[in-house]
Amino acid sequence: PHIVRVLEYGVEGTTPFLVVDYAPNGSLRTRHLRVPLPVSTVVGYVTQIADALQYAHDQKVIHRDIKPENMLLGRRNEVLLSDFGIAVVAMSANYQSTQGMQDIAGTVAYMAPEQIQAQACPASDQYSLGVVVYELLSGARPFQGAFTEVAVKHTLVPPPSLREKLPMLSQEVEAVVMKALAKDPKQRFVDVQAFATALEEASRHASSTPTFKVMPEEGTPLSNETVLLSKQEGLPTALFTEQSESLQSAVDEASAGEDREPVVDTPAPGPLALEPSAISVNTPVLKQPETTTLPVQTPGGSGRVSRRAVLVGLAGVAIVGVVGGGIVWFTRPQESYVPSQPTAVPPANGGATVYTFQGHSDWVWSAEWSPNGMRVASASADGTAQAWDAENGDHLIVYSGHASTVYAVSWSPDGKRVASAGYDKTVQIWDATYGDHFYTYQGHRGWVWTVAWSPDGKRIASGGEDKTVQVWDAIDGRHANTYHGHTDYIHAVAWSPDGKRIASASGDGTVRVWDAATGLNLYTYQPYYTSMWSVAWSPNGKRIASASDNKTVQVWDAADGSHLYSYGGHTDFVYAVTWSPSGRQIASAGDDKTVQVWSADDGTPFYTYNGHKDGVRSVSWSPDGKLVASGSFDKTVQVWKASQEG
Repeated sequence: PHIVRVLEYGVEGTTPFLVVDYAPNGSLRTRHLRVPLPVSTVVGYVTQIADALQYAHDQKVIHRDIKPENMLLGRRNEVLLSDFGIAVVAMSANYQSTQGMQDIAGTVAYMAPEQIQAQACPASDQYSLGVVVYELLSGARPFQGAFTEVAVKHTLVPPPSLREKLPMLSQEVEAVVMKALAKDPKQRFVDVQAFATALEEASRHASSTPTFKVMPEEGTPLSNETVLLSKQEGLPTALFTEQSESLQSAVDEASAGEDREPVVDTPAPGPLALEPSAISVNTPVLKQPETTTLPVQTPGGSGRVSRRAVLVGLAGVAIVGVVGGGIVWFTRPQESYVPSQPTAVPPANGGATVYTFQGHSDWVWSAEWSPNGMRVASASADGTAQAWDAENGDHLIVYSGHASTVYAVSWSPDGKRVASAGYDKTVQIWDATYGDHFYTYQGHRGWVWTVAWSPDGKRIASGGEDKTVQVWDAIDGRHANTYHGHTDYIHAVAWSPDGKRIASASGDGTVRVWDAATGLNLYTYQPYYTSMWSVAWSPNGKRIASASDNKTVQVWDAADGSHLYSYGGHTDFVYAVTWSPSGRQIASAGDDKTVQVWSADDGTPFYTYNGHKDGVRSVSWSPDGKLVASGSFDKTVQVWKASQEG
């Protein structure tokens, strides 16, 4: 019932390994970086996780580390609970006598008060799931801060009201979540299944969905948040005890060609509190009834599948992580090898792929054509901005000046420089030919999400976490003006073609249009109470298009903000929108893995590009209108032919 199955485990040489179900669609954390989510979506996830937890609790097993990172998405986007590495058998006399007390294990941001006091029980998992629900609905966990501060708040401080963050959330839903977050385990629901049922019933009375958007935080080092502390003096922080001895014994046995114990159906009566970075290969693992055990052949055996055949012979096996110096393997369908050089992708519904650039090793957040159409620049979560030949995909420059994720790139109008914005709170200006660093703009107090050059090349506008639009001198980075007004992160800025106005899109659900010289807010466009991700001016400056996470693109009059029409062809968040150079077409890209091209006059759809394997974060038209470049969470930038000249 929604639990990642362990299909095989053992030791290859001196390396412990696991073979488990493949979850190809990441985790809830990676899938929904852009929380909050609608109540109905959250209920669907909670129902599945509750099924998994109830099964575990019925087997007397407490998970102890419920969080979005441990909720994986399977082939059909079903939720699979993973990482029972620090699970504990409920009320195990053996465990109490062996350790004296439970260890404090888990992630403090999601810990129940009794778990912090080393007294975890099944209701502790319910509390942690309540924290997850709170976070998915509101966009933030109930308590923030350092480890000690968060631990004290979980123990003593009531969680902040959900309805203060989300006024339109129903009282029934808030009451259910708050009951699951009760300090006393006895005041929570009788079990986790009852919590899920109550949430589902309450959601039927919800009058609307949350309206405020909070962007993801950069990953926090585990040392700040994940703990494994002994409550007994004299014991080391990383507890291996019986497990470490068993692991070493298993390694020795494997070296000697000994058989191992098969995976079994029932949890062991002894301790199951495991160090997250190690797992004893002779500890039985919680298993669903339909789990298939893969037999292992000893060096001299026959008629059984060998361990090497499992690890090496299966083309559909991928390494995804390390466990105690060993390897965790996920099975997956067989796929062909993907070369590192640009390769052609078969044409989809519309727009034949010219080539795929695979120079990045992580999500591509931004891609933009140079003004002369000869190069494309891209920004990635791998910490680099790159420039490459737009005709053949040859690598030209890797700019590594940022300390972390690079969210945006923008070419100067003359094509000689590139501005890149990142999580390190900077915008950096560098030479587009050689990659030499010119200067760094450090005016923002948070990460910088977007950057754009003015049409005359004299100024640069940027925005991000600090909710301000800042305009500064493009030559030396001297600050010129700051525009205040947005109440949430700024996702995009765009100059009007004449350079007199700036449009900014924000998570507060608005697009604001500013006088570029004075910073005066000319008007505010707010079609829905939903996050706005992208904004683009038409080439003649008369219209503006904006993209939002309600799956639509809005087109409106640039003079006064009057709404003209909406395009609704996408089935998920729309992250990017751009006009063709002629102004006759609009291209939009979204989390549904598509780029859609449609009429700028009335939204009539022309064709859809389906070349990407994950959400598409950016889209850019070549200056001549013949090609389109799109950057994606699949780590690629793809260049493809516009079916009709833009």
